[in-house]
Amino acid sequence: MHSVQGLGPRSLDGFCVVSGALLATNIRFGEYVQGRPDGPHVMLALAIALMLFPAFGLYESWRGRPVWRLFRQVFLAWLAVQACGLLVIFSLHRADLISRLWFAYWTAISAGALVLVRVVAYSILGKVRHAGLNLRNVAIVGGGQHCCDVVAKIGATPDTGFRVAVVLNVRDVGKDLGLRALTYTSFSEFIKHVRREGVQEIWLALPLSEERTIQRVVDEFQYELVNVRFIPDVQSVALFEGGVIDLIGAPAINLIASPVSARSLAPKEEFDRLFAFVALVTLLPVFLAIAVAVKISSKGPVFFRQDRKGADGRVFRIYKFRTMRQHDEKAGVVTQATRRDPRITQVGAFLRRTSLDELPQFINVLRGEMSVVGPRPHAIEHDEVYRKLVDGYIHRYRIKPGITGWAQINGFRGETDRVDKMQKRVEHDLYYIRNWSFMLDIRIVILTVIKGFIGRQAY
Repeated sequence: MHSVQGLGPRSLDGFCVVSGALLATNIRFGEYVQGRPDGPHVMLALAIALMLFPAFGLYESWRGRPVWRLFRQVFLAWLAVQACGLLVIFSLHRADLISRLWFAYWTAISAGALVLVRVVAYSILGKVRHAGLNLRNVAIVGGGQHCCDVVAKIGATPDTGFRVAVVLNVRDVGKDLGLRALTYTSFSEFIKHVRREGVQEIWLALPLSEERTIQRVVDEFQYELVNVRFIPDVQSVALFEGGVIDLIGAPAINLIASPVSARSLAPKEEFDRLFAFVALVTLLPVFLAIAVAVKISSKGPVFFRQDRKGADGRVFRIYKFRTMRQHDEKAGVVTQATRRDPRITQVGAFLRRTSLDELPQFINVLRGEMSVVGPRPHAIEHDEVYRKLVDGYIHRYRIKPGITGWAQINGFRGETDRVDKMQKRVEHDLYYIRNWSFMLDIRIVILTVIKGFIGRQAY
């Protein structure tokens, strides 16, 4: 939002607080006067809101910042107001005059109104900015692909209220970046243009190694009312685009760390447990039929158990239906199944081809060791080999392994008899981790059901 420091936004918030209380009163008490909450409590909350809302940053400019964070601040600020109001009421021994149901109605209605006002305001501002109005000019200092990406993002999101006015190309000076914006290669000419046009935003789209350029810009504008912001290019050193996090109260950039937070994975965890429980109950007759077939096909146990690595490298025991005849292998050696492998039974060949041998892994999902969707876990012996041969291999274990995954529905399943096959599988696994979303999981599950269970690579 542009500047919301004036009287208008504060008045709207006050209107939301008071009107929410009146509407809650009408819902709770109707036309009855007796038992209605007193006006002083509403006025007290209004006064507290006018004092606390600025402290929560509700009247600062949110231009270019995520809208959902503003909505979160609105909720927190309003809850803080209500908590302070209750504290005062209890201190004055007037809590018996307040209806708890009315208070709940008021809190919910006013919270919704406070958010709705901002939704409408952002919608109007978005349309205004799409029309080319209320835009703030930005000067970009950078070069290479990162600079082009920043310029492209600004152009693709006009509703944020920024427009690229000029670019200083400090890298690949002789190369045309192909940008529509006015581009300089001379620092002094760039500075003159910024001051002549009154540009108030300078964004440094530079790698961490460009310390001298960063310091030069800061020194040039440290005594002027110009916002200088640093958008670091960490792609050359960062494995994932983890962004900036708060670490012991200080900003930190993830260079090698999981890009998916534990909080973001909470819906995935709930989905996994529920899906696994339903699958185990629903498929119980299938489990029993397969167990009988495996037992009849050859001597040995129904289940095949093997140690695999899970999230953060924790070892767990995976379950599968046994598809091979019992055989001996050298210690520390696990031989992959190959086409027409004599160790595979006829029932086992069918189970592998249809991936039905993987069904017992829903037990691992229910136990929290695996996920429905994720990178497929490999034998620990294979991990030790491929982690040295394939770039980024070990980072597949930043999240829980899955029964199915992005690599599997794209055809990379079964035997990996060449390193390039494993490299492709890992590339798909890392793509999944970088771009994870709950909807991507749902898509993979659906595609697995449609085409993923049967494949030529599985044997």
